[in-house]
Amino acid sequence: MPEKQEVVKRGSNAPAEVRGTGRLLTRGEFQGLAEVPPELEWFANIENDNTRRAYRNDVGEFTEFCGIGRPEEFRAVTRAHLIAWRKELMRAGCGASTVRRKLSALSSLFDFLCDANAITHNPVKGVARPKEKANEGQTPALSDDQARVLLDAPPADTLKGLRDRAILSSLLYHGLRRDELCSLRVRDVQIRKGLTHFRVKGKGEKIRYLVTRSQTLEHIEAYLEKAGHKEDLDGPLFRPVRNRSGKTLRKHLTPHAVYKDVVLKYAKDCGIYFPGMRPHALRATAATNALEHDSDIAKVQEWLGHSNISTTRIYDKRNMRPEDSPTLRVEY
Repeated sequence: MPEKQEVVKRGSNAPAEVRGTGRLLTRGEFQGLAEVPPELEWFANIENDNTRRAYRNDVGEFTEFCGIGRPEEFRAVTRAHLIAWRKELMRAGCGASTVRRKLSALSSLFDFLCDANAITHNPVKGVARPKEKANEGQTPALSDDQARVLLDAPPADTLKGLRDRAILSSLLYHGLRRDELCSLRVRDVQIRKGLTHFRVKGKGEKIRYLVTRSQTLEHIEAYLEKAGHKEDLDGPLFRPVRNRSGKTLRKHLTPHAVYKDVVLKYAKDCGIYFPGMRPHALRATAATNALEHDSDIAKVQEWLGHSNISTTRIYDKRNMRPEDSPTLRVEY
């Protein structure tokens, strides 16, 4: 049994101290925290910086649209307000995926308010989300031949080449998001049940474990051997190979650098770049390839870290293979 904490009572303006924790709150601070509206608690509870930024923008737009002046006014929002906002977003030319994302941000807030008993129901539920249009041109996947060419593009005799081979292999064989790849530490390549896994921190701080492909592991080991940070377990796995400012190289690569200096660079070098090649192209390629080779879509959903299987279907390009077109079967 953990030792029972003893609260020491002091004067009305003195801090309340809990022995064993070092916790010090004045009575005024305690009362102030007790009065924080749940609308602000929801935002403060979002740990991921990218999610916080996106939700701040989306909720901020809705706040401005409705003329909300105080956090408590969210509790008066009805389904009619949300339908009106959805119509305004569509009128302004927002794509279906953008509208769906913005409604999801609001839904997350109202779910939190329901849990806090601030409202009785989530007004976003029942608001029709615009359907995704055909995925063609949104996140095109590479062909198998293009993927093989890209994997072999980086040189195998330089530090950057070894690192970039490991990066491309990690993306194409594991369907990682760029943010997930960039946040990997050396210790996140670990043995579980006799197999090497990636320990991946996904959206919403959710952790999942992905079996590591043997080719990828070989590339990572070769890169770490040459880079010399194999024993720096808490340090970044993938790092810059040079720093013109002279500062430390012990930092994570950025998602932008991975896309611009690795994915796009080699795609252009080997002639497989095409207009519309987006940052998620390798993730779409991995998902499509897994599905084409009879992987269960529910397993792919878990593998990609999707909370909803409808998101996984966006990456399913099996019905978009040009080589399967009836045009190529016509004979006269």
